[in-house]
Amino acid sequence: MKPSIAEEELMSPGHLACQGCSATISMRYALKGLGRETAVVLPACCWTVLAGPAPRSALGVPVLHTAFASAAAAACGVKAGLLARGDSRTQVMAWAGDGGTFDIGLQALSGAADRDEDILYVCYDNEAYMNTGIQRSGGTPQGAWTMTTPGQGGSRRPKKDLDAIVLAHHIPYFATATPAYAEDMVRKFQKARSIKGFRFIHVLSPCPPGWKSEPADSIKLSRLAVQTGLFRLYEVEGGRSRLNVPVAKRKPVGEYLRLQGRFRAMTPQEEARLQRRVDEAWSA
Repeated sequence: MKPSIAEEELMSPGHLACQGCSATISMRYALKGLGRETAVVLPACCWTVLAGPAPRSALGVPVLHTAFASAAAAACGVKAGLLARGDSRTQVMAWAGDGGTFDIGLQALSGAADRDEDILYVCYDNEAYMNTGIQRSGGTPQGAWTMTTPGQGGSRRPKKDLDAIVLAHHIPYFATATPAYAEDMVRKFQKARSIKGFRFIHVLSPCPPGWKSEPADSIKLSRLAVQTGLFRLYEVEGGRSRLNVPVAKRKPVGEYLRLQGRFRAMTPQEEARLQRRVDEAWSA
């Protein structure tokens, strides 16, 4: 039987990530879905460091490092340059964290989506500015501790609804993924490659130092985020939404929260409110 995930490895083990880093697992799966004819654009983020110092790289594909706010714009430029050389095959992928997507890079992202540029934009979402010391981002959940929300109760603002913002641009393809569901994730990158126009994949990526979790729990946390209903695995193609991993009986959100020290200050009342919000969202 032919394996559902390509055996070829386009990411070497010589990267500089922390133990248990989901961003490296996610990149590995992304490249397995996209293949060797891929160019990666990296703005300031953890992956600026993880790829390794020039002229060496842990990635077996071309890499362009760019400024924090310009991932989408730079990817558009790379695509235009490739087309000018007669290369319509290479897939250009902008790969940015939540800080460079929810916040700093949102304008360039919106512009590229609005123009329906033929690139793939991926946000690996570890829910804070992890590379610069764990500061709150627009992707930080309510109640989570960060260095800029250290007081009782953590972040007071809810997480920005990035999915709704991106989908408001009516792009050809949108999907969510997380490395606990490897086959689902690789399939979505394969599908994204087959579609023309602007494509976006939102990857939930647990970060042990920032989430104050055990490195061995990263995949477990990825799975629990889905099983508790906090992170849906779905895709939208041609305006039609499809749930990829139905959850017949959701687990309590507390199972997810208690594996992370960043939620240690969350009160039982706040946890109950979060559970109600999740239940209401799934019943809508």
